[in-house]
Amino acid sequence: MSMPDIRTLVPHSGPMVLLDRVISADENSLCAEVTIRADSLFCQAEGVGGWVGMEYMAQAIAAYVGYRAQLRGEPIKMGFLLGARRYECSRPVFALGSVLRVYVLRVWQSENGLGSFECRIDNEDGSLATADLTVYQPADGTDFPQKNSA
Repeated sequence: MSMPDIRTLVPHSGPMVLLDRVISADENSLCAEVTIRADSLFCQAEGVGGWVGMEYMAQAIAAYVGYRAQLRGEPIKMGFLLGARRYECSRPVFALGSVLRVYVLRVWQSENGLGSFECRIDNEDGSLATADLTVYQPADGTDFPQKNSA
């Protein structure tokens, strides 16, 4: 089965879409891929800082949620990363030329838009980073605190 273009699944645009493509997806998980290139956002001379791995994970979750919405014929909606537990990355930098696989597994997702995902980033040598991310997606995109204008 052919996977949709990742740009149709996430509410990001242009260079803010950090992942290259979706490899696989099912009812509870998604695997995306990114190749670290000199023109990758956040790239320095030696590569992309390991701290960016958390955003790769968050965008893979967004792609998972977008994929599930697309299957239901619903629009792609904005979501929020609320927090991370135990982000551990074995490398300070994802080296130029590295091909990373970003895996997300839905642990739970409630009716009110809260969800939790187990995430990891692998390369050909094994696991590079892991974390548990908590996310929130408002039902209509406006169900979150607004700045008081008074």
